[in-house]
Amino acid sequence: MPPAAVGAMSIGLLLALWVMAAWLTADATILPQPWALVGPFRREVMNGELPYHLGETLVRVAWAFALAMLAGGALGLVMGRNPVLNRWLDPWLVIFLNLPALVLIVLCYLWIGLNETAAIAAVVFNKIPNVATVIREGARALDPAVDAMARVYRMSAWARLRHVTLPQLAPFITAAARSGIAVIWKIVLVVEFLGRSSGVGFQIHLYFQLFDVTMVLVYAFSFIVVMLAVEWLVLQPWERHTRRWRQE
Repeated sequence: MPPAAVGAMSIGLLLALWVMAAWLTADATILPQPWALVGPFRREVMNGELPYHLGETLVRVAWAFALAMLAGGALGLVMGRNPVLNRWLDPWLVIFLNLPALVLIVLCYLWIGLNETAAIAAVVFNKIPNVATVIREGARALDPAVDAMARVYRMSAWARLRHVTLPQLAPFITAAARSGIAVIWKIVLVVEFLGRSSGVGFQIHLYFQLFDVTMVLVYAFSFIVVMLAVEWLVLQPWERHTRRWRQE
């Protein structure tokens, strides 16, 4: 059976379970039926609220993702290639890996203020240790024979990075990106929930205060659909591209 058909059947099964749960609950204020979300979704799209708040969240996700991947990737590469620096920085990495995301979010808001800089910084600081950990393992797994070949041919630092290091790190970068985007957008929602005046997290906070389960689900599923599209249309094809040499 084609993977697309399996995926469609799996989602259909999930919807069937939702319908059954809503029917057993028999209370739309607790769990509405899936079709009950269509009207509110259309209204939020037509009045511009959903596109605006969805766009604000996506901008924050994009900034946080790019900064976390760049900083975490550079840190992981240096730690993986330099054993002395790794011994010094490894305890820091362990501490930040185990520091609750909520603590970093609150501290960033207290230290920087309730602004965009603090919101994005909180997400970036939460994600850098995870990216660095994955890339560090990739840097440790680099083939020394390929490095020796690069030295023999006197490749420049940039050429060595582009043609030797990054191709070997590609699977690890892809793994960090896939796990990173999944974690980052969840943390962004928490950041918006706690201290922003726009975004999907802010809207969920608003409707949570109003005990409006339908609108909470409308905004939550709207963003989930966007992130699934990113996963299926961008990250999975990229992963297949980086691994294509294994199948040749």
